[in-house]
Amino acid sequence: MHLGQAVVPVWDDAVEPVLGTMVPVDRVTLVRRWYVHRIRLDSEGTARRVRIGTEAFARPTEWFALNECEMTEQGLSTPAVERIVRSRNTPPPARRTPAKDKAVPDVRTRTQVLFRRIEEARAVGSVVVVARVSHTLATLDGMDQETRSQTDTVLQDAKLWLREQAAARQEMFTQLSEAVAEGKVQEARGLLTRVNAIAAHDRTDTETQTAGAAAGFLAGMLRQQEETAQKLHAAAEAKEEARRRAARQKTEALQQIRATLRTLRRHSRTMLGTEQRRRVAMLTDLAAKAGDQLSRSEVKQIEAWKARMQRDRKTAAPEERAQPGGRRR
Repeated sequence: MHLGQAVVPVWDDAVEPVLGTMVPVDRVTLVRRWYVHRIRLDSEGTARRVRIGTEAFARPTEWFALNECEMTEQGLSTPAVERIVRSRNTPPPARRTPAKDKAVPDVRTRTQVLFRRIEEARAVGSVVVVARVSHTLATLDGMDQETRSQTDTVLQDAKLWLREQAAARQEMFTQLSEAVAEGKVQEARGLLTRVNAIAAHDRTDTETQTAGAAAGFLAGMLRQQEETAQKLHAAAEAKEEARRRAARQKTEALQQIRATLRTLRRHSRTMLGTEQRRRVAMLTDLAAKAGDQLSRSEVKQIEAWKARMQRDRKTAAPEERAQPGGRRR
C-alpha cells in the first residue's frame, strides 16, 4: 500500500503498489503497465468498507468490493483488469518476459520512467529518492548510445542538484545553530521543523548534535514559559484571593456597623455611657474597614453618634469637677 504523495511509488516486476486516491501516476506508467490499482475506505454507517479501484489510461477508475477481487498468478485482479486484458492482443508489458531482440527498447522505456521519477523527486525536494534513482540509472546496462547520452545528462543535472541541496542543508543547520546560540525561539522552532521535514535522514554526527541541541533548547524554553505562566497564574490567584478577602472584610464590617447602629438606636436611653462610647469607637474602626460599602445615610449616622459622644463628654466634665473629691483635669 503506497498512500503518501511526497514519495513517488517504486514500480518493478516483483512489487505491485496499490496506491492511495491522491497519489499521482504519470501517463508513461499507465501506458507501460496498462493499469494501476488504488485503494480507498468508504463509510457505511459506523463501519468502514475497503474498495479497490482499477485505473487505466484514458479510462475512469472503476471501484470494486474486496469480494469482487482475487489474487492470480499475474497479481491482484479486478473485473476491470479482466476487461482490459481481454481488450489487448498481448499480456501487459510488466507481466511478460521480453525477448532478447527487444532488450534495447525495454531499457529505453525504463530509463524514461527513471528520468520522470528523478524529475518528480526533485519537484518535492526528495534527496533520498534522487540519489537512489541516480544510482539505479548509473548501474543500468544495455543502453544504446543515444539513451546513454541522455542518461549522462540527467545524471549530471541530478548531481549538481544534489550538491545544491547539500549546500542548502548545511546552511540550514548553520542557521539553526546560530538561532539557538542567540536565543531566537521562533526562528529556531521554524528551522527545526524544516530540518525534521527535509533533512531527517542520513544525518552526520554534527547535524544530529545540532538538531538535538535545538530540540533541547526549545523544550527548555517551553518549560520556562510554562513556569512563568504558572507563576503569573499563581500571582493572579493570590491577588484575586486578596480582593475577595478584602471584600469579605468590608461586608462583615458593614454588617457589624448596621447591627451596632440598630443597637444604639433601640437601647441608647438605657445603655451606660461607657458602653455607648465603646460602641461608637467601634463604629469608627469598622467604618474605616467598610470604606465605600457604607451608604451616605450610614455615614451621617456614624458622624452623628460621634458628635453626640463629644457633647456628652463636655457636659459630663463640669459635673465631675463639682462632685466632692472630684479630680481636676
